[in-house]
Amino acid sequence: MAAGHDRWANLPAVSGPRPRRRDVLKGALLLGGMATLSPLAALARPQTQNGGPRSESASALGLARLLNRTQFNDLPPLAVAHAKMIIASTLACAASGSGAGSSRIIRDISKENGGKPEATVWFDGARLPVSDAAHVNATMSDAFASDDSDIRNTMHIGTCITSAGLALAERTGASGQDLITAMVVGYEAAGRIFDARRGNRGGVHASQNVGFGGAATAARLLKLSDVQMAHAIGLVAVTVGGLAIGTNSWAREYMGGNAAFAAVNAALAAGRGYTVNDDMLEAQGGYLSVYGGGKPESQLLTRDYGKEWDIVKYLSIKLRPGSHPYSSMTEAAINAAKEANVPASQVTKIFVDRRNLLGAPAPPNDLVEAFHSLEYYLASAVADKDFNWVHASAAKFRDPAITRLMSLVEYGPPPQPVKYQWGWGGTVTVVTSSGARFTSTVDAPWGSAPRGIQWSDVDAKYRTLMPDSKLPAKRIEESLKTIHDFDQVKKVSQLTGMLA
Repeated sequence: MAAGHDRWANLPAVSGPRPRRRDVLKGALLLGGMATLSPLAALARPQTQNGGPRSESASALGLARLLNRTQFNDLPPLAVAHAKMIIASTLACAASGSGAGSSRIIRDISKENGGKPEATVWFDGARLPVSDAAHVNATMSDAFASDDSDIRNTMHIGTCITSAGLALAERTGASGQDLITAMVVGYEAAGRIFDARRGNRGGVHASQNVGFGGAATAARLLKLSDVQMAHAIGLVAVTVGGLAIGTNSWAREYMGGNAAFAAVNAALAAGRGYTVNDDMLEAQGGYLSVYGGGKPESQLLTRDYGKEWDIVKYLSIKLRPGSHPYSSMTEAAINAAKEANVPASQVTKIFVDRRNLLGAPAPPNDLVEAFHSLEYYLASAVADKDFNWVHASAAKFRDPAITRLMSLVEYGPPPQPVKYQWGWGGTVTVVTSSGARFTSTVDAPWGSAPRGIQWSDVDAKYRTLMPDSKLPAKRIEESLKTIHDFDQVKKVSQLTGMLA
């Protein structure tokens, strides 16, 4: 911790943990204001958590120590491959999102504000301070709503750790291995903090939690100490917000961009000595208890660290556009339609076992509406026996065959009860004019870790979406090859330089 930034630095050394401001104030109140609580007396009092001794391992500091200890050689090959895939997927999504009005506004504001040229704004060429570059780039990726998801909780961790990571790696001159390691531990941090809070308070958007991944990634690249990284995590806990209702508008990418911006700023501030409560995560009234959906379990912050990696187990790369919760159901609809093998005009009903996701079956007017209409997904999948990047277009929004089928989507339980391992599995039944019924169930979707993610699929996504960046075709191929070989890259600027 930097000298001059610790309020207790000049006090005499005593045994026991340091007091927190709220403990001092609480002690003074208990004395009824009749006596002043001595700082030295407070220092001698043992810190407790929920009535028992505080476990340092079950804290941001305990997690930070493990994250900082991890080296590239500790990572399994699949963790390295998945980190590279995230980079490719994030850049591809940002290419398609770069033309969105939301992206343009954030990009224009950031460029007008200017500042020290430290990191590249993708597909633009402008260089901005690292936090602003991360902000703009994350907004672009999130705007197309097709970035990666964590299959446990639909968090788009990859957008945050890629935008924050590439910006800081460019500034610090980091290597490809440095960035890959930082991204893997960042993904781990976000996942463990989510798991420790035991779910999600209703109405809180998942973007709130991805900032922890960005902060850990940034802290690694800035070479922060364990204590500094812990403070960066604490700063994110009090900075990043998000409302689930915002998913249905430009608020979605605003939240995603803000998470990356806050993550980088938190790491920069902590690196300069900015400190916060050391129990910001696990204390009563801390992040885990305030935003969790049940009783927090802070031991999950560090338990069995390194035995398995979240980026290996839970990563899902979207190989179709839009909302992750619809991925399995859309795939099930494609399967059922292919089995039925009839023209769309002979389909009389589409049943799905997800009543809570159905809305008004009106044709979408724009990308935001399309990406949040399960009826549109299922109708498109059945009409075309596919659902791909073409369906993110106005022509498909108004396709008569699709709009007719949208009105035929209804809730209906599957013929047999289905037990899903993953939260967004789904079952779809297609009924034809002959009365025949064709049913398919998909648990983990195409492109998810439980089924295995193939480079050929990620490459296809990259080559399909990257032309929206207006980069030359040769540059697109060169950048993809660089991502494939990213663990051999000496300086990350070799890649970011191709994106200008």
